[in-house]
Amino acid sequence: MIAEAPDIAVRPGIRQWTVTRQRLTDYLSLTKPRVMTLLLVTELATALMAARGWPGTLLMLAALVGGACSAGGASAINCWFDRDIDAVMARTCTRPVPSGRIAPANALWFGVALSATGFLVLGVAANLLAAFLALAGGLFYVFVYTLWLKRSSRHNIVIGGAAGAFPPLVGWAVVTGSISPLAVALFAVVLFWTPPHFWSLSLLLERQYRAVGVPMLPVVAGEGETRRAIVRYALVLLGVSILPAIWLGPAYGVGALLLGVLLLELALRGRSAEGLAWASRLFHFSLAYLALLFGLAAGTAILAR
Repeated sequence: MIAEAPDIAVRPGIRQWTVTRQRLTDYLSLTKPRVMTLLLVTELATALMAARGWPGTLLMLAALVGGACSAGGASAINCWFDRDIDAVMARTCTRPVPSGRIAPANALWFGVALSATGFLVLGVAANLLAAFLALAGGLFYVFVYTLWLKRSSRHNIVIGGAAGAFPPLVGWAVVTGSISPLAVALFAVVLFWTPPHFWSLSLLLERQYRAVGVPMLPVVAGEGETRRAIVRYALVLLGVSILPAIWLGPAYGVGALLLGVLLLELALRGRSAEGLAWASRLFHFSLAYLALLFGLAAGTAILAR
């Protein structure tokens, strides 16, 4: 039997690759990829609606890369600013900045660089309106929601959630260089979707938000009022989500009605349900709801051309 030579040269390389991979993963996590993915779904679906089909590979790449950089940059800045409360909350304490794997200054400059890249990509490959809309969404998320409302107002999600509603405007502007009433209606859909989506999560994390002094609705108004508020916004969302049928046709309207009724039914369960299992189901369904609604809108727009 021939003995194998010790793998002396390879091991340091493997260790270095492991460290590099972990560092890349940490920087990627600053962009909150799951949140970014949902935002990109709404942006790209709206671009398909605006074009009534495929708007061109260059424009779709611009929307994808520019939108991802803009949303990811704002999220990285959010991680930089919220590092103190993230270190206390069990859900976020392992994030790269509070855990010490990425220096706060590095996270900040990474976010700024990504945001600038998103603006440049959209400005050069698409148009300046799309670039400024993406920048406005990022600035709103950072300055209005993160730095101001999140720690000071019970309305933080109601108002600050508008930041997540900018991608449909960006998607429409990428293709047309303008903003239409349909794009504004889709903005409103995301705006009114955000409170029931996030309040269902905040019910599950109420103790963690209370511990860090963040005035989410369950902390300042109680569980009962939060349950009722979720129902009210689910009702409003149902009405708002049907509005795009004016431009997209009855097939979209029927589909939006069915999806909205399902979400409302889950919200209504919260009025009498014991425990918070319903809130977890509502939170996860709301993610699928938004993706399905925008997919439905894009599909009906393309088929109706």
